[in-house]
This record gives sequence, C-alpha cells and structure tokens, in this order.
Amino acid sequence: MTSHIALNDGNAIPRVGLGVWRLADGEAPRLVSEAIDAGYRHIDTAQAYQNEAGVGKGVKLAKIRRRDIWITSKLQTSLQGYDSALRAFDQTIKKLELDQLDLFLVHWPAPARGKYVETWKAFIELQQQGRIRSIGVSNFLPEHLERIIGETGVTPAVNQIELHPRFQQGASRDWHKQHGIVTESYSPLGGQGTALLQDAIIDRIAKRHGKSPAQVIVRWHLQLDLVVLPKSSKPERAVENLDVWNFALTEEDMSEIAGLDSPDGKTLPHPNELNG
Repeated sequence: MTSHIALNDGNAIPRVGLGVWRLADGEAPRLVSEAIDAGYRHIDTAQAYQNEAGVGKGVKLAKIRRRDIWITSKLQTSLQGYDSALRAFDQTIKKLELDQLDLFLVHWPAPARGKYVETWKAFIELQQQGRIRSIGVSNFLPEHLERIIGETGVTPAVNQIELHPRFQQGASRDWHKQHGIVTESYSPLGGQGTALLQDAIIDRIAKRHGKSPAQVIVRWHLQLDLVVLPKSSKPERAVENLDVWNFALTEEDMSEIAGLDSPDGKTLPHPNELNG
C-alpha cells in the first residue's frame, strides 16, 4: 500500500490527513507544525473552522518544504455563488499565506440555496487559472454529483463524507468508484464522543494486533482505499493515528467491522437538510 492515492486529474493525495475541525486558531500553529514534523503531509481545514490563518502559520513553522504538504480547505456554505466563491477563495489564500491551494471543496451542497452548480463553475475557473491543483466537494449525494458533472462535464476529484465503521456509506463509495471519485472520510473515528473507540469488537481486534482502537479504525479506512482524516488536539494521539503502516487487518477483522454498519450511525445532518 502506497502513502498516496491517485486522483482523476493526475494529482496524488496523501492517504492520511490531519483534520482540524474545532481546533482553535491560536492552537493551530503548534499542533499543525508538530504534526507535519511527525510525518503528516496532509492538513484538512475549512473556512467554517475559522482556523485557516493558524493552519497557514503551522505550515510555515514546520521543517518540511511547502510542496511536500497537501493542504485542503472548503468554501463556507453562506458564500456559495459564482462571484462570491471567487472572492471567498481570495480570502482563504490570504489567510493560509499560500500562492496555490492543493484542494478546495464545496463544503455542503445546500440544495435549498440552489447555488452549488454555479459555485462548482467558479471552482473550475480557479483550477483552470492554476490557483487550485484539485477541486472537489463534501457531503454531496449522487444526485448532486450527477447534476454538477452533467452541467459542467467536470467530475470532482474527491467527495469528503462522514464515514466510519458505524456509518460505512457503501452505496456512495460504490458510486464514487464507478465515476473515478476518491472518497475521503471525515469523523473517521465515529464522530461525536468517539464511543466507537470503546466498541468491544474494535477493542478485541486492537488487542489482537497490539494496536489502539483508533489505529485499527484508521487502518480499516486505508484498506478500503479511502483517504482518512482523523482529528486530535493532542499531539501524541495525532502521531499514534499516523502509525498504521506496519500491520494489516485480516479478512476476518474486516468482516467483523463490516458488521458494525448501521443506518442510524450518522452523527451530522443529512446533506439535503443543512442549507445554512
């Protein structure tokens, strides 16, 4: 297994990224720089997280060349629209202090707003200008993906969705695979409260391999060919979540985890319901 996954636009994205949702802007420089120095090469932020400036400072503090670090951000939903998306991207680049962003995502489709197609057209324009290497979406359902692809002819490189052992998103993963879209997993350790880390099946598998429950779950994502974005505000946990390359889950392990899937496992709103 390689450390990167090829995207449909010719770029390659690191398989494990550091999620920074709910990380305070003032805390971001230290955690991001330490995570990069510890081996992370992928940082995932968003305009709505209000920590882009701190992430940018962390990237500058790290002892790694900028070109070796993949940085993702996402458009705030209230800023959807062709012209407003272009202006919002200018602010993201300014806060991150970058000349080029590696990946920019439409954070939510917000179908009630009716602006995600024109927003996607702005993203295409920014990529054509060379200001963004790859463009994608987050929380999009197949119906939303079909529309933007049908109206623009441009397929997103990735779709970042809530995905973990209790909400495995099999139908969306299959759809993505059929259309050459890489699936990124957010809330990969189970979302709010991380109760999944105390699950008896996960714990048993972890003990079998001499690993932590979090490491088992991260490895599960990797073996499904997903990009995984574990979040931790503790540097030691962030390092632990990256240490997943020296073991492999067995078919039995994968089958046991597959049995944890539940239609009630989702922790965040349905994509058609969040239009803020």
